[in-house]
Amino acid sequence: MDRSESLMSRVFAEPGPDNTQATLRLAVERAGALGIDQMVVATSTGKTALAAVEVFDGAVIGVTLAAGHWDRYCPPDPDIIAQAEDRGVRLLTCPHALLGAIDSAVSGIGGVATAEIVARTYYTICQGAKVAVECVLMAADAGLLNMDREVIGIAGTGGGADTALVIAPAFTNTFFDLRIREVLAKPR
Repeated sequence: MDRSESLMSRVFAEPGPDNTQATLRLAVERAGALGIDQMVVATSTGKTALAAVEVFDGAVIGVTLAAGHWDRYCPPDPDIIAQAEDRGVRLLTCPHALLGAIDSAVSGIGGVATAEIVARTYYTICQGAKVAVECVLMAADAGLLNMDREVIGIAGTGGGADTALVIAPAFTNTFFDLRIREVLAKPR
């Protein structure tokens, strides 16, 4: 059995930041087995992006919350962001591809926007699945990904990382070309 066959995905008993290191280890191991050299990490304060660049040799793109992102907005920590950038992390802050952009304004007045339906569908898997896909879409739209190569998307629930996906990326305007190839980690 080769290394790629021996890797098992991980389902965590509980969601949350306590799973960050295990999620990153699984992602790095699988990236090595598949030759993946790009990782997109959801990071509010910058901590998860900094943790990722400490263990991953490839390109790390940290995607932060857009300012004004509801009542949950947590601005990046300037010191942590500086450390991450010094280590080569490329950071992206922009409107969210699924929840938090203009579609959220429509939902706020009683409508149901297409992006919200998509986002809520991903939530049936877990919050991190929605966020990981969303961050990959955002990084693609910003021109930060090699679109001919798979990417590891990492996100979490309430901070840190508890979800890792192998994704064939797409732009938001070609969303239905995006493919989740593997679920490496997720909370139950």
